[in-house]
Amino acid sequence: MHATGLAPSPLFLVLVTAAVAGGALAALTTGAERTAGIVLLVLGGWAVALCLHEFGHALTAYRGGDRSVRAKGYLTLDIRRYTDPVMSLLLPLALLALGGVPLPGGAVWINRAALRSRAVASAVSLAGPLTNLALGAALIAVVATSRLPEGLADGLSCLALVQVLAFVLNILPVPGLDGFGALEPYLPASTRRFAGSLAWYAPMLLFVLIIGVPAVGNALFGAGFAVFDALGGDRAAAVTGFQELLFWR
Repeated sequence: MHATGLAPSPLFLVLVTAAVAGGALAALTTGAERTAGIVLLVLGGWAVALCLHEFGHALTAYRGGDRSVRAKGYLTLDIRRYTDPVMSLLLPLALLALGGVPLPGGAVWINRAALRSRAVASAVSLAGPLTNLALGAALIAVVATSRLPEGLADGLSCLALVQVLAFVLNILPVPGLDGFGALEPYLPASTRRFAGSLAWYAPMLLFVLIIGVPAVGNALFGAGFAVFDALGGDRAAAVTGFQELLFWR
């Protein structure tokens, strides 16, 4: 935050506190209380990661020439700046809780005309999913190098897997997702206009396919687990954490 001279939003600190409280509950309790702690840790951690994902986009854009992101409040880590309360926050949280799929939940509006080059525009799109990947790798490292209580290790491993899945999902070259955004600056104008008309519908269709077509969902989770394993993640702990997150199944 030093580069922008802005302090994190108090609401962001509340989200961090909620995730930490969930981790403490998962670490210190058993049974239903442990499950509640893992749910709070993962959902709270997802909200924190959403802020960091969008902050990554905004900071890269700021450094790449778009100074408007500061006036829009995107550099404050305030989740309200990145979301529509229903479509961008409540719905993705519900989808994560119900299906375990971290559907992208936030958005920052970048003035791409102000960016210095096509390479910068691609970097802006990649900054978000790479933030998720970095968070996942950091959480995996914490679990791998620390002697943590089982509940906390399971919760952190689940949260790490969610970050890796968010990276894999966001990096897909689908209109409306960051992977397509990284390619878009190099595409013909007609292709960009057509893709723009699909930007809201395509991710929703992808989610329907992931949930409704087992082969698509298996491919996504297979790719996510492959990256998770490559980073040294504890698959058994992540699966246990997911089972606790989706405790009603």
